Amino acid sequence: MSTTPAPPPDRAAAAAGTPSAGPVRERGDACPGALRLHAADDGALARIRFPGGVLTSRQASLLADLAETLGDGHLDLTSRGNVQLRGLPADCGGLLAERLRLRGLLPSDRHDRIRNVAASPLCGLDGFSPDSASGSEGAPADVQAWARELDGLLCADDGAEALTDLSGRFLFGLDDGRGDIVALRPDVTLIASGAGRAGLCFGTTGPGLRVAAADAPRAAVLAAAEFLAVREASGSTAWRVRELAPGARPTAARLAERLTEAGIASAPLPGLRLPLGEPPVPGVVTGPDGTSALSVTAPLGRLTAAQWRLAVRMATKEGDRTIRVTPWRGLVLPGFPAEEAPRLLADLADSGFVTSAESAWHRAGACAGRPGCAKSLADVRADAAACLASGQAAGATALPVYWSGCERRCGHPGGGPWVDVLATGDGYRVTVRDETGGRQDAGPRTVTTAGLAGAVAAARTTT
Repeated sequence: MSTTPAPPPDRAAAAAGTPSAGPVRERGDACPGALRLHAADDGALARIRFPGGVLTSRQASLLADLAETLGDGHLDLTSRGNVQLRGLPADCGGLLAERLRLRGLLPSDRHDRIRNVAASPLCGLDGFSPDSASGSEGAPADVQAWARELDGLLCADDGAEALTDLSGRFLFGLDDGRGDIVALRPDVTLIASGAGRAGLCFGTTGPGLRVAAADAPRAAVLAAAEFLAVREASGSTAWRVRELAPGARPTAARLAERLTEAGIASAPLPGLRLPLGEPPVPGVVTGPDGTSALSVTAPLGRLTAAQWRLAVRMATKEGDRTIRVTPWRGLVLPGFPAEEAPRLLADLADSGFVTSAESAWHRAGACAGRPGCAKSLADVRADAAACLASGQAAGATALPVYWSGCERRCGHPGGGPWVDVLATGDGYRVTVRDETGGRQDAGPRTVTTAGLAGAVAAARTTT
């Protein structure tokens, strides 16, 4: 049975009658992938997706090889838990794709750009479960298993054919109940709710549906199909659910009909309240099985191939041979003996990884800026690095901060609040933004690079 049945005529008609459904774009989504490379000022750029952020050590080693032999020697971690390679030759697409296919990093050419699946990176590593959060016993939800199954469905020729119309920006969020992925504001959200159940909704607000955990990946595919059906019927070219006008968005009631048609039982969750959790904190993560994981982040989201290889060697020799790339531009390395974890974390710190929440570099990011991007008004990475190295650390409770070279703010944090440091051509405008609540502070400050460190440190401590 196909997982993407066509919408009934009455469903399409209802959506078509909704005024101001959403944006209508003349240009398609230009989001890069492993096959569609982006031409930047510093060479071609490839974005390599791996749902759930999980890489085997062999796959991770290949990325370092590609960064060194084809790219500029760096790996950029993205806000979707993926990796970008920059500085590539314009004609390397065929070779790049061939090498990625051999390691299972390009399972489907046609579905490459829709494989945006973020999953809770600490799932199964720290003993958290939706039941334990409420004080009762229960096994942790395996959202990584959901991610693997969902990826298979997205890449299937017979099941997700129509989903190739999804934008490269559309995000599936798989949350193990702690709310970390919910905070990213996915387009289709699955959240574990204990006892073999999952909540399913569009975006992060109710109403939603309850489905069996075993049906969760298939239900997520059908939710994406419902979004596409509603979007097409409304005449919109929206890339994301939240771009549709409230009255034109897909509904839980119509999704329930689609699930029933596919043989999936669901129950309404009219008062769905999703938790808003925090990303993993850098440091040692103690597991319930006597092993530990290491949580680190990349300074400004960028690692050298040498730093990346150090993490791969650790995962291979002393860990469980996997690396989890997080949507907060970090890595989680699982499976280390607890007694070895502090020493290994110190080695990562010596290599330049961010290993403490007290660091000013914690939750700090920046776009590519000059010279890699022609639209940028400043070398934001250099200015950000100088600012963060100034000694004016903001502490463990500091707001996230992101430097952008232009108004597009590529890669900025989702939700909020966060400190927006925007290049203006004459300095930077520093603003506290909160996209979740649609707010920003009333007094943005425009400063030169000389005053930037103080202005950013003050903004990060805003309450």
